[in-house]
Amino acid sequence: LREKSGAGMMDCKKALAENAGDVEQAMDWLRTKGLSKAAKKSDRVAAEGLVAVALDNSGKGGVGAAIELNSETDFVARNELFQAAARSIAQTALKVGGGVEAIQAAPCGDSTVSDVVTNLIATIGENMMVRRAARFAVDEGAVAAYVHNATTPELGRIGVLVALKSAAPDKAALIALGRKIGMHVAATQPQSLTTEDLDPAAVERARAIFTEQALASGKPPAVVEKMVEGRIRKFYEEV
Repeated sequence: LREKSGAGMMDCKKALAENAGDVEQAMDWLRTKGLSKAAKKSDRVAAEGLVAVALDNSGKGGVGAAIELNSETDFVARNELFQAAARSIAQTALKVGGGVEAIQAAPCGDSTVSDVVTNLIATIGENMMVRRAARFAVDEGAVAAYVHNATTPELGRIGVLVALKSAAPDKAALIALGRKIGMHVAATQPQSLTTEDLDPAAVERARAIFTEQALASGKPPAVVEKMVEGRIRKFYEEV
């Protein structure tokens, strides 16, 4: 029963005792009890977990998806059932696209992603949630992925997707390049691809801080302006 359900030893013992040793009835009992407990766990903070990525570059173009599946503890993130669920949800996101709500409602195995997560909560005993998701697609080219601190090639603490539009025939070279770019993204956490794409509010906040710092130096206004512009250029390089 423990191998079949993934539930703890004492829970399995109680389930069998309550159902005269019938394994199937004990499975139903565990599921019913577990789901009611899962509902009570929904307000507990789930701040650990894994990022899972999935790729499909079989055609002329490519598609990639990344999902973040959270748990309450790092210990659960190392659980094989949790990891298998993260991979399955990433594969679903690859097909479905859209935000977390669309992914939650999408088919996954014999049920939906939402049901998979709920059953996982019931089995393992911690609150879990699909927190974020991203999907890139190109008609021509490839989508690559890089996973930092990977437990397996598809799972880790930080996941990066890089979409490359290209008519180059060598897909393997494109994917290798995308992965290298992904390593830099993981290391530097850029806020946008170009300065034009940056959030104007973030730029204004940085400018206000740099202006205040420059004014504190007591330099003349013309010098302060040059100091601020220099620091803004450095800010663009960093983000």
